[in-house]
Amino acid sequence: MPGLSSDDDDYALSQGLVAKPSPGDNAAPLTITEISALLKRTVEHAFPFVRLRGELSGVKRAGSGHLYLRLKDENAQIDGVMWRGAAQRLAFAPEDGIEVIVTGKLTTYAGRSSYQIVVESMEIAGEGALLALLEKTRARLEAEGLFASERKRPLPFLPRVIGVVTSPTGAVIRDIIHRLEDRCPCHVLVWPVLVQGEGSAQQVASAVRGFSGLEPGGPVPRPEVVIVARGGGSIEDLWSFNEEIVVRAIAESTIPVISAVGHETDTTLADHAADRRAPTPTAAAEMAVPVRAELAATLDELALRKKRAILRPVALGRERLEARIARLPRPEAMVAQAAQRLDDPSERLQRALTDRARQAGNALQLAASPLRPALLTRSLAECRVRLDALERLRLQLSPEAPLSRGYVMVSDNAGHVVKTAAEGRTKHALTLRFKDGALDVAPAGSVRKSRPGAKAEGGPGQAELF
Repeated sequence: MPGLSSDDDDYALSQGLVAKPSPGDNAAPLTITEISALLKRTVEHAFPFVRLRGELSGVKRAGSGHLYLRLKDENAQIDGVMWRGAAQRLAFAPEDGIEVIVTGKLTTYAGRSSYQIVVESMEIAGEGALLALLEKTRARLEAEGLFASERKRPLPFLPRVIGVVTSPTGAVIRDIIHRLEDRCPCHVLVWPVLVQGEGSAQQVASAVRGFSGLEPGGPVPRPEVVIVARGGGSIEDLWSFNEEIVVRAIAESTIPVISAVGHETDTTLADHAADRRAPTPTAAAEMAVPVRAELAATLDELALRKKRAILRPVALGRERLEARIARLPRPEAMVAQAAQRLDDPSERLQRALTDRARQAGNALQLAASPLRPALLTRSLAECRVRLDALERLRLQLSPEAPLSRGYVMVSDNAGHVVKTAAEGRTKHALTLRFKDGALDVAPAGSVRKSRPGAKAEGGPGQAELF
């Protein structure tokens, strides 16, 4: 071929520019898809079940719910995927840096010409790794201020309704109810939840938020305090109360929360987020309500102190009064001199009264001597005569007395007596009073205002005067 050396000619003749089957060769070339499928079957057949330990890296949850991750150690790494169904069953939230042990099968991913593990289960690699995850979560939530002391709210002194988030079948709820009945019975609302295992963290968080969502005065009474309780157990048993979803629900609760998870030595992140931590569920009930008998005793003591406080000033006043009375002189000594000074005027007054009574008796006898029956009768007759004369004079002086002798009394509409003719001419109407009645007249030349249905003044039927 032009432009090629002899060596190139030899290579081209041996390789060929166009692929041609060799004599006796019955192996057709494979496609990329075919070789990928062969590799996939080979890997899955060789490694149908593996258990790997490594540190999580690049953890990412897709919108579909699948979990993508990478497991690594000091020298190598492997991609992994956990389908949504398996990811929903996880007992913890995977994060970068956590050392875990995963179980699954190896497979290949043709899109990247790589192999990966399909994770079916995932566990934290030992208690040390679990504690490391716990500390990491605690530090992150504490940095957000969820555990700050200024966020803690005081508990109500005497709540009427208490909400309890716990398992409905365990001994915890019985201990809480019995303790509340012993101390101060109140209305208890139980929100039943799982306290460990798959889905328990979501149930606890939903219960806490559910109590906060109750409306005051609604058909279900709103608790004044909420107790989140669980019995003792290992760190794995209590892990639901370390989940971020539970911690945030408690921190965001609008109702004060008491955390009573595990025994006294057990501590969870829920304890840090709650307003109060109780060492046991029974202690939580004791924190929630006071002892009714102690309250009654306290009220009695306060009532007694109040009574003492009221009576104490009276007692002190009585003591001071008695002390002052003791220093006062005796009443007899105080009035003795005055009584002595009074004795002499009293004697003189008694003698003067006696003399005055005797003189008055003499004067009465002297004045009563003219009051004989005959004199009294004559004086009474004289008085009657004078009285009759006064009555006759009164009748004669009465303005109506002359009417019986033919005189007439003239008055205006207001009842005032008209004494002269000149005065009468200024009136529109006059009244003439006779012995047997009165007559309304009008002075000559005067005109009255007509009333509806009445005749004009001065016409027929109306007398005229002057």
